[in-house]
Amino acid sequence: MPPLTKRDFLKTLAGTTGLTMISPISLEKALANVATLTPAELARDEPFWRQVRSAYTITDEFIHLENGYYLLAAQEVLDQYQQHIRRINAVSSYYMRTRQFDDKLASRKQLADLLGCLPEEVIITRNTTESLDTVIAGIDWKPGDEAVMAEQDYGAMLDMFKLQARRHGMINRLISIPNHPQSDEAIVSLYERAITPKTRLLMVCHMVNITGQIMPVRKIVNMAHRHNVAVLVDGAHAFGHLAFSIADLGGCDYYGTSLHKWLGAPLGAGLLYVRNDKIQPLWPLFGESGFADDDIRKLNHTGTHPVATDLAIQDAIRFHQQIGIARKEARLRYLQRYWTDQVRNHPNIILNTPADPARSCAIANVGVNNIKPADLAKRLFDQYRIFTVAIDYANVQGVRVTPHLFTTTQELDTFVKALRTIAG
Repeated sequence: MPPLTKRDFLKTLAGTTGLTMISPISLEKALANVATLTPAELARDEPFWRQVRSAYTITDEFIHLENGYYLLAAQEVLDQYQQHIRRINAVSSYYMRTRQFDDKLASRKQLADLLGCLPEEVIITRNTTESLDTVIAGIDWKPGDEAVMAEQDYGAMLDMFKLQARRHGMINRLISIPNHPQSDEAIVSLYERAITPKTRLLMVCHMVNITGQIMPVRKIVNMAHRHNVAVLVDGAHAFGHLAFSIADLGGCDYYGTSLHKWLGAPLGAGLLYVRNDKIQPLWPLFGESGFADDDIRKLNHTGTHPVATDLAIQDAIRFHQQIGIARKEARLRYLQRYWTDQVRNHPNIILNTPADPARSCAIANVGVNNIKPADLAKRLFDQYRIFTVAIDYANVQGVRVTPHLFTTTQELDTFVKALRTIAG
């Protein structure tokens, strides 16, 4: 039996399941009404963002200010995801043997377009950890080789570096990033001073997950490349959050991110970019003889996995692009400044995120004098039904606060009032 075309496949299954597409007409109309506004002007248009909020199904049990871990998908994306599951389930292995790889390639191409790279340089993973660990474990480390990273980097990647040190005898050199850097050059010099002739890899966050600080990645990449050091960028919180392309980052060697964070795809999707000339030397985590050493798909042996997630990436991209990254970034930056500006000069409140608007976007971290982060997070939730996450390591003591497009300024007013009350 010949394989179904994608159109026939979707048409047939839509008929058998009785499922229909959700039309985004209301959002289209809302966008048409504000087409003349700049992103900065639109960021302050509360009636418009209330319409965007209606595109999400949001709990009324608490105020959700921890969207950096896992962003709920828009209802339109969730509905399509559920349809993908039903459609694939209806034909099971037939889909897996005839459609899955073409559909996954279509999602890879769309992700590559967003990132500004070639589809041949991108694979779909499960999350940032899998993406970056694929690179960290894939390098052919020799005893005495060195890697540079920061103690503020994500713990899973630091653990993977520790594992390579135990296994291969390589050496990890940690720096500490200041919460309030004096300049880009001050940050770059911290990394540069840690580099030696034995350094093979430098890992840097695009956006530090615990504080929201945006790092000068391009300058760090340029510096590292002058020393012939490859750069691995942790983009977990930047992709779908900030407007950028790989070229804007100075041509970094590797980039990993999660798609269930700021892009709004369902759980279980991530992205790994490997620059073309860096693919061949990487060892795969799992044995794969079906692809050449210079084919990035050698790094993507997943076995049988939930392929509906791969399809839903396209739905998330469609919703993301409908709003537009410039509008999205402007609104997210506005929301963070809206609340941080109200508490920045409070004597008992400590902001662990840079004051310079260019150095942060949606994420910020705040603490209160003489209150442990865990206690602060608990009081915010128990007394005010505000959900945050406690951060208490490196030089960061506070709660991470992460609003999203559906967050209202009224909710942030409630948070500010609660924070001021707790702070005395």
